[in-house]
Amino acid sequence: MRRKFRWDKKYLYWGITAFVVIAAGILFYTVLDKLPNIGKGIGRLVSILSPFVWGLVISYLLAPMMRTMERSWFAPLGARLFKRKKAAGKRFGRSMSVLVSILVFLAILTALVYLILPQLYRSIAMIVENSQTYMTNLTAWAERLLEKTPEIEAYVTDVMGSANQRILDWLQSKVLPSLGSFLSNLTSGVVVVLKGLYNLIIGIIVSAYILGNLETFKAGCKRLLYSIFTVEAAEKLREGIAFTDKTFMGFITGKLLDSAIVGLICYIVCAIIDMPYALLVSVIVGVTNIIPFFGPLIGAIPSAIIILMVNPVKCLIFVIFIIVLQQVDGNIIGPKILGNTTGINGFWIMFSIILGAGLFSFWGMLLGVPVFVVIYTLLDKLVSRKLRRSDLPTELDDYRDLDHIDPVTREAVRHGAKAAPAAPAPEAPPEQPKE
Repeated sequence: MRRKFRWDKKYLYWGITAFVVIAAGILFYTVLDKLPNIGKGIGRLVSILSPFVWGLVISYLLAPMMRTMERSWFAPLGARLFKRKKAAGKRFGRSMSVLVSILVFLAILTALVYLILPQLYRSIAMIVENSQTYMTNLTAWAERLLEKTPEIEAYVTDVMGSANQRILDWLQSKVLPSLGSFLSNLTSGVVVVLKGLYNLIIGIIVSAYILGNLETFKAGCKRLLYSIFTVEAAEKLREGIAFTDKTFMGFITGKLLDSAIVGLICYIVCAIIDMPYALLVSVIVGVTNIIPFFGPLIGAIPSAIIILMVNPVKCLIFVIFIIVLQQVDGNIIGPKILGNTTGINGFWIMFSIILGAGLFSFWGMLLGVPVFVVIYTLLDKLVSRKLRRSDLPTELDDYRDLDHIDPVTREAVRHGAKAAPAAPAPEAPPEQPKE
């Protein structure tokens, strides 16, 4: 006799689960198979939208300057000019702040392109052309310095001779042709130059529109955020975004201003004492100073080598000056501008720079610290919340002299302190006689 099939919901659940797993596997395989095409499509989309990316970056960098100008100068001026029309006064203050900020940005770009870059190229070309003379003079100076110690003199002369030939070959075969090809590509690559100008012009227009309607864009982002997530999740995301923005903006703007001041001081002092290649050396020191921790060392070594090739005595003066300048920057200029923007100790700063450099080279060294600060703060908050839920102390100082935490009382036991005796277990109630 045939048994009648009994329907059970668990078979439906198993079937749906199997279908979802198979479909997800097929989708995952398809994505992996089409990954190169997806990457090309994303790259194409980013290339098309690159003017808007430029605009977002420019507006993000110019927003603090625009707010400062509006609050300090143009908003009060607009209120005076349009006493009876407050809306017109606000529009005037915002428009003038955006205009002046963009003009300052263009002035800095113009100074970099027309004033600094040509001189940098001439300095590098002069170093390459006169490298043989510089190395010969340096060798003669070393021989005069070590003439009383012939053994050391012979060794140093041999080392400098081989180094001289290697540096000369590298400069003539690598650096100078690269500079020539770079300039030829820059002048002949009309398409690349025009595309860069197009991105810059459209980016400036986009940034002007964003800065002029900054509050509207912020309101739209908040509206979208609260429409997608719950209020609690949206608040946490908003706080995280605000903290990330504060960390990045404070670090980047502070570092740029600090490096500009250091580079300017270096150029003024080098020009006063007639240091060779003062502009080139100052640009190297200023640019590398953007990199935390390792920046001063990275900038000082090539700059000292350049000056050493021309005048060894001035190289010694330059090294002493750089040491003094970095002490002034680290103890006076930097803290005044940056403050305590990182909030983490030097070990984690060094760790983030090395990790960022290994993953993303220069940009990793530059942005590794603020990225790590955000990740570090997020992990610290998660750890604190977990400890709070477990009714444990959350501050770091509470764990400095800690030996262990009593699992019963949850009290901290310090080194040298005796643990509290465990509470006696409650006696079991006497058994009732069975009826």
